Order: sequence, then structure tokens, then C-alpha cells
Amino acid sequence: MCPSKVADGETRGWIVPIGGAEDKELDMRVLRRFFELCGGKGANIAVIPTASKLNETGDRYEQLFLDMGADEVSVLDFDTRRDAHEPNRVRAIQDADGIFITGGNQLRLSTILGGTPIAQAIRARNARGVPVGGTSAGAGILCEHMIAGGESDSSTPRANSVRLAPGLGLTNRVVIDQHFRQRDRLGRLLAALAYNPFGIGLGVDEDTAALIGPDNVVEVEGSGAVTVVDADGLQFSSMAQVSGDAPVCMLGVQIHVLTAGASFNLETRKASAGSLSPVKA
Repeated sequence: MCPSKVADGETRGWIVPIGGAEDKELDMRVLRRFFELCGGKGANIAVIPTASKLNETGDRYEQLFLDMGADEVSVLDFDTRRDAHEPNRVRAIQDADGIFITGGNQLRLSTILGGTPIAQAIRARNARGVPVGGTSAGAGILCEHMIAGGESDSSTPRANSVRLAPGLGLTNRVVIDQHFRQRDRLGRLLAALAYNPFGIGLGVDEDTAALIGPDNVVEVEGSGAVTVVDADGLQFSSMAQVSGDAPVCMLGVQIHVLTAGASFNLETRKASAGSLSPVKA
């Protein structure tokens, strides 16, 4: 699934995957950065809490964005695929200055929203400049190939350590994993790239965002890090030769660890320390 085509004269909106457990009480750096990208004070934000089964999830983000100065926050929950065909909910997406997808179960998101008018509206709005962000499960579904599940707690890629499913397809350049350092998910992100090294892996820590700009440069915000796994130089993968819990041999993988101020260009595949670079005398 390719991203929606950006019309002549238009600029694609920011894509903002957040690793989960973002600060919601103190300085709220990550959420405030997303809100600023949506236009800041007076913005109209659509919140989709479908991944969560907790009734208060949508209400909490609604209050957070209202407290930041949003003019309107529409909480759009979807319990069935039929809900995702309702014209009034589609209009709410079309009128939004920013779209935010909460955490929970990413398969609940994909099975309810996948291929519906709501999913199409999210894709179209992002192609017309509207930022789309998501935290935890909401981050995972933003890309074309979504990590739907798999084994954590291992830095070693294994044949059965990851399950993939189609996501929203806002970008086909990356594969996103969340709660990255906290749940030791390097192994399953490597396994995802062992299947096909076309994409670039973004492992996003909690309270951290990988902000993908219209120019396909990834910026980092938050208290953690974004681990970039670049398999463009992959020389060998044994994924086709192993099965079950067997480890996967991968040669030629490059890894960068980015913190706030650093960046990575998805087109040139070059990392930069950015504002973290030492000042030359």
C-alpha cells in the first residue's frame, strides 16, 4: 500500500509515532510538539481511542488538548467497522487540523479501520498537510507494514519473533516498534527487516517521538531515544533458511541511536547529531 498521492502544490503532513507512556502531567514535551504541528492554540483535533478498551482514554486526551488551547477536540471511537462508514465521523476527520490515535491493541485498530472510509480519510488528510500522530499501538499502525505482535525481551532476531500486518500506509519507508528500550524489542525489529530490508526500522522509546517531516527527515523529541535500524547494506539474511525459535543471521546492518536534537534522513539514509554536535572553536 503506497501513501496517498500528494497533489501538486501540497505538502504531506507530519507523521508522529510516539513510543507510548508519554508524559501527560509535567512539561508534556511530546504531546505539546504534536499540538504545535497541528497549529497550536485554536486547533481542531480528532482523537481516535479505538485501540483501547478503557472508556476514559479518549476523554483524557480530549482534556489534555483542550488544556493546551485546542478550540475543539472530537473523540471518535469505533466499536465496529460499520461505525467507520458513518458520514459524520468521516467529516470530523476531514475537518481536523490534526489526528491522534491512542494506544492499546494495534490489531483492534487494523481490523476495525482497515480499508474503511475513515482510514481513507486519514490517509487523504495527511497527504494534504494534516499531521497524524499515534502513541504505542497508534504509532505502530501509521506505517505500511505494521508490527502486529511477536516476542520481546530479546536483542536476537528469531524466525518467529515478529508478526506483520498491513497498517494505514501513511509512509512505506519505515517499520515502527514502540516501548522499544523498555521492552527490549531490538530482536523483533531486526526480524521484521530480515524479511525485507527495503524499510528502515524505527524503535521508539517511551515518552519519545520520531517526528517524520514532509521532507522525510526524522527528528526526535522527548526524554528517550529513537533507535534507527538501517538494513540497506544487508549482505546476508538467513531468514529464508530458519524457522521456529531459531536465531537469524544478519550481516551488514547499521544501527543509530538518536536523542532529542539528532535526526535521520530517510532518503539519503544519513544520520546527524544536529544540535548535539560540538561547537567548533
